[in-house]
Amino acid sequence: MHKYFIAATLLASATTPLQAASEAAKKFGARDEIQQISLSPDGKRFVAVVADAGRGYRAMVFTIVAETPPVTVLASNGDKEHLDYCQWSDNSRLICGFSVITGGVRDMLGFNRIVTLGADGKDLKLLSARTSMDASGPMQNGGRIIDWQGNAEGSTVLMTRQFLATTSTGALLAVENPGMGVEQVDPVTLRRQTVEKPRSTAREYIADGQGHVRIMGLQPTTGEGYSGTRTLYQYRKPGVSTWLPLSTVTRDSQSGRGFDPYAVDPALNVTYGFDVQDGRRALFKIALDGSLKRDLVFARPDVDVDGLIQVGRQHRVVGATYATDKRQVEFFDPELKKLGASLAKALPKTPLVRFVDASADESKLLLWTGSDIDSGGYALFDKKTRRLDGLLRSRPPLDGVTLAPVKAITFPAADGTPIPAYLTLPVGSTGKNIPAIVMPHGGPSARDEWGFDWLAQFFAARGYAVLQPNYRGSAGYGDSWFSENGFKAWRTAIGDVNDGGRWLVKEGVAAPSTLAIVGWSYGGYAALQSAVLDPTLFKAIVAIAPVTDLDTLRHEHDTYMDYNLVDAFIGKGPHVRQGSPAQNADKITVPVLMFHGDLDQNVGIGESRLMANRLRAAGKKVELVEFKGLAHSLDDSEARTTLLDRSDMFLRATMGIQ
Repeated sequence: MHKYFIAATLLASATTPLQAASEAAKKFGARDEIQQISLSPDGKRFVAVVADAGRGYRAMVFTIVAETPPVTVLASNGDKEHLDYCQWSDNSRLICGFSVITGGVRDMLGFNRIVTLGADGKDLKLLSARTSMDASGPMQNGGRIIDWQGNAEGSTVLMTRQFLATTSTGALLAVENPGMGVEQVDPVTLRRQTVEKPRSTAREYIADGQGHVRIMGLQPTTGEGYSGTRTLYQYRKPGVSTWLPLSTVTRDSQSGRGFDPYAVDPALNVTYGFDVQDGRRALFKIALDGSLKRDLVFARPDVDVDGLIQVGRQHRVVGATYATDKRQVEFFDPELKKLGASLAKALPKTPLVRFVDASADESKLLLWTGSDIDSGGYALFDKKTRRLDGLLRSRPPLDGVTLAPVKAITFPAADGTPIPAYLTLPVGSTGKNIPAIVMPHGGPSARDEWGFDWLAQFFAARGYAVLQPNYRGSAGYGDSWFSENGFKAWRTAIGDVNDGGRWLVKEGVAAPSTLAIVGWSYGGYAALQSAVLDPTLFKAIVAIAPVTDLDTLRHEHDTYMDYNLVDAFIGKGPHVRQGSPAQNADKITVPVLMFHGDLDQNVGIGESRLMANRLRAAGKKVELVEFKGLAHSLDDSEARTTLLDRSDMFLRATMGIQ
């Protein structure tokens, strides 16, 4: 085995419990070592984007068989520039994507760019189209690869391009159809050819894995120029250039209705996509032969089907995924179905298995495996030899640390509705009369799942019980559960969160005087708003990158194309003021600790500053910790270590925990 690899059998085993808070914070606050990973077409090498010092990342190429050290081919320091991914263009060349933030809090702009380089790190070139000096505005969108097989030889890729109008001496030049189009690009020579002319309303293109654009999504604009809430999808028959109507999807910023296409299978001449059936998201396929024959592929009576499983260079659709108590997979491919069952038996300690990538002939599969008590790792499975070799661990600092098992439970809401949740108890604890935290997830159109969670595991390691409720307003359980979403129906969502805290006390898990709430993003909003609804339930609040004022959140998108989507999601009416913690700061009676990055593009730091000012004006106890140069995820090990350490000290000091 390669000396740089770690065997897949190295699991998180029982060792000495963590003692000091700072030690625990450092281990759990360390970022995931592997941000993204890709297998070369011949299956002999892989490239991984790995965490570097501070907030940076490096792209490293590993040779699987040869005893040679990995080669760093690209790096970013993470200071306004983030290395997002690297994929193989062919066996000797990579295509990598960057995201960049310019400006400050008041004039922030986000950009993305794509580069290409040799697998040895040489011959670096910009793959995104270069912008003209006469362009009418900045080209924020540097394109997206939509097909890695741009032609029959596989020597090109298909990528989107944002075409801009240009100006000369103050006059707008006649540029035909500025907007999004598609180009066929050679990563070696950079020769580019337009294969889809730009359209001002185009927002999405889907190719078939063989170099043909088969589906296009158009978004009509309003008179104000903002993007509308409807996406009109069109398709092509094989070998025909004419576009035909496919479906209409009506969206807000976090949900949608109507057939939403995700992939094209050229062999079956169908598109796979999601739509609602019997109140829940299901997977369908629609024929692209002119008949639009629609067939149900897979549905569940209890939860949404929320993902496709695709493998290989052509992203072949092989299954679907969904989450009940645990993440589950339904394979359509007979061989992979059999393999999935075999892996489940072979890896009983890591039942979560995800197919990440495959060689071009699909003889070698790149997998991720993990569990609630194993932060996970990557392995390579060879179909011919039936050998499974470990490659890299997700979180090396936690190897050897005893993690706390996560249990799926339900608790009753005030109206009797069973609320699904996950309960994590400290290792070795009796689970009775101990400090406890309710930790609502972000979104709100998201859900918690069974598995490793660094935030919950840290608090469990520090002696807290952690309850993660999938309150009404969460995604994954169908339309009736999602309801109007966690902002419009905030009383129901926050009521469920608070009922989780009451359940912990009633069941004897939590001592009433040491019950706290911790949340990130919408979870931070829920943490603050929980005290507006019931000021006496939780004794301390930690809110990370929280939404604090719904109208402020709406107006953060005033100049963005998604304004109508966000506006529809938040809605209008009394709930906007009643459901905004910053508008009701006088009702909060317990100490508050907040954290926020000053380059957060999801929720502006102004929301936390507003909340802190309102709490101080009302004579409340509040502290705001700002992280310079960080975005919503606080993707920095030192910042996360600080967040964990200070949160733990705050909760202990506030609630008198030894």
